[in-house]
Amino acid sequence: MANYGRENENGVDLSRKENVKKAMELAEGMRNVQEEAGAALMRAQEEIKRQVDKGRKKTEAWKVA
Repeated sequence: MANYGRENENGVDLSRKENVKKAMELAEGMRNVQEEAGAALMRAQEEIKRQVDKGRKKTEAWKVA
C-alpha cells in the first residue's frame, strides 16, 4: 500500500457516494502507513549513521599556508 504505482485492491468503488466514508478511512489508513514507514526509515538511517560514525576518526584542523 505504501509503494507507488499499486492499484487499489480492496474493492472500494469511489464513484458511489455511500463509499465516501470507506474511502476516507482508506486514505487515513494509507496516511498512517506512510507516517509509520517514514518513521521506520528515519530510525534506520539514524542507526546506520551511528554505526558508521563509530569507525570514523577526527580529522586534524587544516592550516592555511
